[in-house]
Amino acid sequence: MEQDFSVALAIMGLLIIIAIVGLLIWGKVNPIVGMTLIPVIGALLLGFGFEELQEFFASGADQVMSVVIMFIFAIIFFGIMQDSGLFNPLVRGMILLTKGNVVIVAMGTAVIAVFAHLDGAGATTFLLTIPALLPLYKELNMSKYLLLLIVSLSAAIMNMVPWGGPMARTASVLDADLNQLWYPLIPLQIVGLILAIGFACFLGFREKKRIAKRVENGEIERNDNVDVRAIADDFSRRKVEEAEEAEEKPVKHPAMIWINLALTVAVVGLMLLDIVPPEFAFMLGVAIALPINYPNVSDQMGRVRAHAPAALMMAAVILAAGVFLGVMNESGMLDNIALAMVGILPDTVGPYIHVIVGILGVPMDLLTSTDAYYFGVLPIVEATASEFGVPAASTAYAMIIGNVIGTFVSPFAPAVWLAIGLAGANMGTHIKYSFFWIWGFSIVMLFVAYLMGIFTI
Repeated sequence: MEQDFSVALAIMGLLIIIAIVGLLIWGKVNPIVGMTLIPVIGALLLGFGFEELQEFFASGADQVMSVVIMFIFAIIFFGIMQDSGLFNPLVRGMILLTKGNVVIVAMGTAVIAVFAHLDGAGATTFLLTIPALLPLYKELNMSKYLLLLIVSLSAAIMNMVPWGGPMARTASVLDADLNQLWYPLIPLQIVGLILAIGFACFLGFREKKRIAKRVENGEIERNDNVDVRAIADDFSRRKVEEAEEAEEKPVKHPAMIWINLALTVAVVGLMLLDIVPPEFAFMLGVAIALPINYPNVSDQMGRVRAHAPAALMMAAVILAAGVFLGVMNESGMLDNIALAMVGILPDTVGPYIHVIVGILGVPMDLLTSTDAYYFGVLPIVEATASEFGVPAASTAYAMIIGNVIGTFVSPFAPAVWLAIGLAGANMGTHIKYSFFWIWGFSIVMLFVAYLMGIFTI
């Protein structure tokens, strides 16, 4: 009887995961709806009562609450920093620094994208980088798909930060400390940034040859008089206009850039030194950033309202994931799925399942959404790999590193559609142009991470 119930738990768990992943892929349900209703219905069909469901929910909510708080305040904090114009001088300076050289433009694009993605929000990154750099790319006859590739790749490396979606989701699934989970990835991010700049340099030389060939064939005319300063001035003008159009006006003083920079460094430092938890660090950051940038109380509330939709949407998704994880873990479904998979998998494959899935992480981005990958696939792989003695952290790192690089080549990432629209590009062409470069880069990052001892085989 007990064995029959274990089989029922495994089958129902798989059905729940397949239903959630499938509906998310097809865009038939919102993640909040799918990850709340489907597990609850499955648990009820197995005979669990509402009293037990309440316990499942409480367990799942406890597991994700610190991540929810951190996400809300991190998005608001970096939103305020963007509003204050903290990153604008960097972008302008990088545009001027390129001096119209194709290779330097490509390398500068990588650097700009990394800093633009400090807030962990893809939409903000694309809004900051593409309108600023697209005129420069057009003047130099550079491909807009090269721009999309470099920005997507570089931003994805930065997306490993705790306030980025993949890390937050992973910490929720593993019930792990977000900071402790991130620390081993910091050296990899630094190496990844260096590799991204080097890769951008290679792509720049490749693009330079392509442009020279087009000039030689008479398809385009060589443009040796690119007015980089005019492009930089246009970027600055648009940012000033955006600030003037905003309902709430930040304090305008040259010193504010340095004050906000010092505040950002302090908030990140509090996290890195493990002085306070990340959620408290960002809460303090928001509490300080609001009054120094917006002395008027109504303006402060206006900025919170402006960034609340993005913050609350992600928080709601993670809370819904808490329901899913609570039901799957506390009911025993996940354990029984793992045991069933262990019984099926050959012993030679089991210890490497996390690496195999990690290598396939980018292609899986074209088949699953981010939520489906981390909330549907990761729990099964982690539970299965643990039966072969693989530490949970190793499984998580292999899957994060293998997948995160492909975040912005996936049509299931809403921010990618924004990027496509801003660049006047085509999604299919973007995938065709970028996919294999990004997949290859993710495999290189996995290899580097293995050599650095971040995950084991």
